[in-house]
Amino acid sequence: FFFSPSPSSIIMLSVMSKGKSRFFRPTRSAVSTAAAWLAVAPNKISSAAALSTISFPLRDPSLLPAVQSDAKTFNVLDPAATDENISDGTAVIAKVNIMGQTDAKQMIDRSAAALDSWRDGTTASFRSQVLTKWGNLMKDNVDDLATIMTMESGKPLAESKGEVVYGTSFLDYYAGEAIRPTSAGGGFIAPTPFATGTGAPRGKIIAVQEAVGVTAMVTPWNFPIAMITRKVGPALAAGCTAVVKPSELTPLTAIAMKVLADRAGVPEGVFELVTSSRESTAEVGEEFCTNPTIKKISFTGSTPVGKLLMKMSSDTVKRLSLELGGNAAFIVFDDADIDQAVNAAMASKFRNAGQTCVCADRFIIHRSVEEEFVSKLTRKVSEIQVGSGVEEGTTMGPMISKIAVSKVKEKVDKALDEGAELVIGGSPIPDLGPNFFQPTIVRNVRLDSMLWSTETFGPVVATTTFDTEKEAIELANDTTSGLASYFCSKDGERIFRVAGRLENGIIGINDGIISSASAPFGGVKESGLGREGSAAGIAEYLETKYMFLNL
Repeated sequence: FFFSPSPSSIIMLSVMSKGKSRFFRPTRSAVSTAAAWLAVAPNKISSAAALSTISFPLRDPSLLPAVQSDAKTFNVLDPAATDENISDGTAVIAKVNIMGQTDAKQMIDRSAAALDSWRDGTTASFRSQVLTKWGNLMKDNVDDLATIMTMESGKPLAESKGEVVYGTSFLDYYAGEAIRPTSAGGGFIAPTPFATGTGAPRGKIIAVQEAVGVTAMVTPWNFPIAMITRKVGPALAAGCTAVVKPSELTPLTAIAMKVLADRAGVPEGVFELVTSSRESTAEVGEEFCTNPTIKKISFTGSTPVGKLLMKMSSDTVKRLSLELGGNAAFIVFDDADIDQAVNAAMASKFRNAGQTCVCADRFIIHRSVEEEFVSKLTRKVSEIQVGSGVEEGTTMGPMISKIAVSKVKEKVDKALDEGAELVIGGSPIPDLGPNFFQPTIVRNVRLDSMLWSTETFGPVVATTTFDTEKEAIELANDTTSGLASYFCSKDGERIFRVAGRLENGIIGINDGIISSASAPFGGVKESGLGREGSAAGIAEYLETKYMFLNL
């Protein structure tokens, strides 16, 4: 149902069910709860989290509070919408206020005003407790957060619930890191090299970790919770303040997270949102990069945009964390457990319909096991249930947009024209909606094909074969990206030898799920700078100050 600026105006929303409309009818208690929140919403949230309407039922409607506003808005769409939904307007699930450069500057100023009290007026233990409470509130609201995420990103509910667990793990982890000696206020004392006239040590070398200051983050649509907690968690733990621009495709999850952060006791200004439309994103990015108040930028997204942010930030010499594109290789050696390799491939490739930066793209299979691997993988792929993420039994949802589908279709068709073999899939699924694409395997892809040489953000496996270990490593490294790679082998010596020669920041061995709050995540080459997760993640938000003390 719609929460409009008038609490009494409640309209039915249709959610797709195999091309048909399934209506959620709000209960009397839900209506009362929504109306009660709407009456007070303007005093509860900042302008950075303002919606004019939302359109689906939640257990706690106040997670997405609607406010009266004359501001211009942009539409948030259900990726699983049918052509009929799009034409009649029911594909629109929310309208969110457009924020631009002026708004971004206001949020930066608000964040700067809060910095001293958060950085210098709180203890690490206090910041740890706030992060823990925020994480617990997110866990308590897992069903609503998963619903919001599925409605705006399209991923199946089970994946969305899994992301809530994964996302909150960063808040839990950095609640712990906040109070460790490697965090703000920690440091070390080193022996002095200086001596007095008598030869005794003179003075002390002291190094102290301090918060960087006001930070800005730009997050993608494909992990709308985890990409925020992975950045904001360590920043707040270190005593920094954060201004976040979530993707214009998935702003609702970020808004709900902001509401829960406020409830957890995150002070005003410490965590702020800028909800920009596609059209206003560039000016917000420019403000982040050129405003001297911002001391650090963290960005997850495409390599071209990351390069642009680097250039724009150079005049103010900002610290940067960039997690950029990938084109991950997946090598299957002749000594691999093929069933294990197939399971790892399924986990890596088809999560979120293949729309993740660490998805395996280029499958490099030893010639002697290629037939077995492709045959078993094809059977697994044929069992994938494609549909709306809200539908029970769905294991793969839609792609994020019709444009994304068109790009994948173009690359597959071109590869087939170049002589590749289509094993399964290869086409959109218009009966489900314009954003659905079949899980696909394309065999014997040429190395100069766009399907092989560029990242494919979609559910497509592209394969080729190799004969020697050296050849496999060369094929895997033949790319400008260096985020993740995978390989399967049971040979202990080979495992460490190959891992040492692959040019990637992250390597999965006999497994396709590799991300963890306790592990450093990041790439080499043109896949980025810096690390997120682990103790390395909080170091990105710290400066080291050296003091020489002579008494």
